[in-house]
Amino acid sequence: MKPSTLASLLACLLAAGFALPPDPAWSDPAKPLPATVPLPPPQPPARPDDLVPPAPQVTPLPPERPPELATGPDKGAVAKPDEPHKETKNPNDTKDAPAALPEAPLPPARPPELSGESALALKVSAPDNTACLRRLERLGARFEAASPLGNGQCSAPHPLTVTALADGVTLEPAATLNCRAAEALARWTTEVQVAAQKEFGESLKSLALGGTYVCRGQNHDTDAKLSEHSFANAIDVMAYGFTKRASLKVTAAPDSTPEAAFLASARTSACTFFRTVLGPGSDAAHGNHLHLDLRERNAGHRLCQ
Repeated sequence: MKPSTLASLLACLLAAGFALPPDPAWSDPAKPLPATVPLPPPQPPARPDDLVPPAPQVTPLPPERPPELATGPDKGAVAKPDEPHKETKNPNDTKDAPAALPEAPLPPARPPELSGESALALKVSAPDNTACLRRLERLGARFEAASPLGNGQCSAPHPLTVTALADGVTLEPAATLNCRAAEALARWTTEVQVAAQKEFGESLKSLALGGTYVCRGQNHDTDAKLSEHSFANAIDVMAYGFTKRASLKVTAAPDSTPEAAFLASARTSACTFFRTVLGPGSDAAHGNHLHLDLRERNAGHRLCQ
């Protein structure tokens, strides 16, 4: 800058400064000057830490992929991950090992369906006749074992051929019975012997039988339930024979006669030894004989008519 120009600028500034009005604070000598320069206003308090938003979390980067395996029999094969460590157990250490459970046995094979005699043999077991045979011998009966009987559902696995009972009372014809029925007949005959002595003063000599073992339905009905005759478990008594007097048929006798008293006594005593007793007056099918059997019924019920 030229000296003449600088001199002109200074002259202008001096002229302007002298032209400004004087400041009262500086012009009044009685008023003191301010001691300090005024401070700027205070800053607001810092924001609490719990209000400061958390810094965003940085997601960790996945680990670097290992270099491809270039050795081994197959360079293109993918490496398998490491298998978890398996604890090796000592085979001799069986202290805490549970005992092996035994295998459950398999059920036996189901037998083929059976019918006729084979099916009946599975349903009905043959009774033990040892004690019964001894009792029958002590009663004075004469008998011998017969061959097993079977015809469909009719059967008698251990039948006896009985020819005589106590006191020499013969059976005409011989009876084919199981041991229990033969024993009941023998015991009942001893009571009939007492009635014969009481009413006629003589002994019972024989029993005329109508049938023992017969494979048939009740009352000879083919559609009815099997009769106890089908199991050698029943006896039909047709008449009583005595040592002197004529035989007495099982029929309705006139009242108040020795014959009527004898027939009634024999029929009543039969209910003590048999479970079924049917005769004249029971029904038309039993009008001429006394039917005796050992059919099992609920609660030991007996049918005496």
